[in-house]
Amino acid sequence: MRNYEQDAKTLELPWPFTGREDELELVRASSAGGRNGIVVTAPAGHGKTRLITEAVRGTEHALVTGMPQAQGLPFAAFAHLLPDTVSLHRAVRILSGVRLLVVDDAHLLDEASAALVHQLAVHGRTRLVVAAVDGVPAPGAVSRLWTGELLPRLALEPLPCEDVAHLLAAARLEPLTVRRLHRMCRGDLRLLRDLVAALGTAGRLTPVPGTRERAWRGPLPVTAAVRERLAPVLEHSGPGERDTLERLAFAEPLPLSPAREDLDLEVLERLETDGLIHVDDQGGVTLADPLHGPALRATAGRLRARRLTSAPHDHGPALEAERQALARRIERLDVRPVPTPVGEWLVAEGAALPAGYAAARARFARLRGEVRDAAAWAREGLRGAPGDPGCLAELRLADGEAEEAVGDDPYARYAAVRRGEPERAAGRLPAGSVFERHAEALAREDGSGLDRAAEGLAERGFRLFAAEAYAQAVRVHRDPRAARVSRTRAVALARRCQGARTPALAGLVLGELTARQRQIVTLAAAGLSNREIAERLTLSVRTVGNHLYSAYSRLGTGDRGALPWLCESA
Repeated sequence: MRNYEQDAKTLELPWPFTGREDELELVRASSAGGRNGIVVTAPAGHGKTRLITEAVRGTEHALVTGMPQAQGLPFAAFAHLLPDTVSLHRAVRILSGVRLLVVDDAHLLDEASAALVHQLAVHGRTRLVVAAVDGVPAPGAVSRLWTGELLPRLALEPLPCEDVAHLLAAARLEPLTVRRLHRMCRGDLRLLRDLVAALGTAGRLTPVPGTRERAWRGPLPVTAAVRERLAPVLEHSGPGERDTLERLAFAEPLPLSPAREDLDLEVLERLETDGLIHVDDQGGVTLADPLHGPALRATAGRLRARRLTSAPHDHGPALEAERQALARRIERLDVRPVPTPVGEWLVAEGAALPAGYAAARARFARLRGEVRDAAAWAREGLRGAPGDPGCLAELRLADGEAEEAVGDDPYARYAAVRRGEPERAAGRLPAGSVFERHAEALAREDGSGLDRAAEGLAERGFRLFAAEAYAQAVRVHRDPRAARVSRTRAVALARRCQGARTPALAGLVLGELTARQRQIVTLAAAGLSNREIAERLTLSVRTVGNHLYSAYSRLGTGDRGALPWLCESA
């Protein structure tokens, strides 16, 4: 196997490749068979190069990279593949012998190199995998690759929070810290790596009592990458603009009303036009980039910070409004996300949360299938009120050590359906609700009905309940193809539920592992260390670690402590 790489860049992050299974398969398929290739675009730092590196690993390919310092030199990106003096026509002929060409940072190609890539796409003899950054100028020959429909375009979305959690599993960060990092970085994995390293170096990751996890509370470390993201704010020096942005940083969300004399509407209009602030449907004003607020607070001097926070602020009413909004959603059997900026801001700052609010957040997260988040919110409430019964109950429920209390609560009655006992809930669930439809389909052993109920549950945010309904459908489907589809959907949803353990999911996930992964997971569940497993199976410790990491990704958990339960339920 020959690889043509010379003096070319690859982005090898210190973390293993995580998530993006569908995108990976799409890139692989585009560079195989009779396909012409693909263009992958995303903002800087979102993992384009890593995705492509993973997709072409082990294949014969040439790699060229655009470089800003060489944009004035003809065919600079191809210098290691072409003679010193060459025409475009001859360059096309030479490179037609390359089966697969990877073009990284195509937006930085010199004009001659861009034209060469375009001509290779036109001729179609060389398959192309091209990476380019969104939102920056690119040579016309590059942008016409997808606007002219020569190659399909894959626009990468930010890595979902659950994949970021897997990426950070080795750092043992508690879920609220992971969500805070995910929210600030907005898919920028380079910034994520930068912040995690800075937090570790500065000793800002503190142990969470009763767990093996670490939490980040308090100010943002102002790294070079943070200053780069803050540049659009710092460049705004118009009358009142910087002052308004800093006021928002210390008090967002600010209600917008004619009575507010400290906010200049003309300034707000300019900032909104420039994409620096967001005004919601209720008139609340926030900074558009979730990193800007923490960065502005961290860079403000002590006197300025004291002035901007000098007025006492009672968060009680705002927190109660958020708690009531969560309670209304739960009552309506709808747990789709609700904006809760005040509670999240207080947790990030390390402030104490009222136990009632924390318990409501824990329950909402648990019903969404975010069981580790639920436990973290319950612990936040217990910090200020160690014996609070609501938070203690939610912590037990999140850890799978209890069930919803019996009573008139529809969620308590619905628990019987989740256990596979629909007869116990007959006539006791809200009429016409998705809970009732789930119970009726299960009682009839109607696989298609269970699939429809699962779809309805997922639409309302009940990912764990939806995974359970699909898992129940697997067991009653008579058509093997339909059972496989239900199983695939159940596994996909279960992976997003942070290792939740329920009877309905028993045995569902381990069937997705390879034989070697099952063997290693079983030994790890028995308490053997990676080295002990390696010695028993005559493998290297690194190989065992790689198999375990792949198994964790498939199981939807990074918690070794969850393995015994998973193996017992297989």
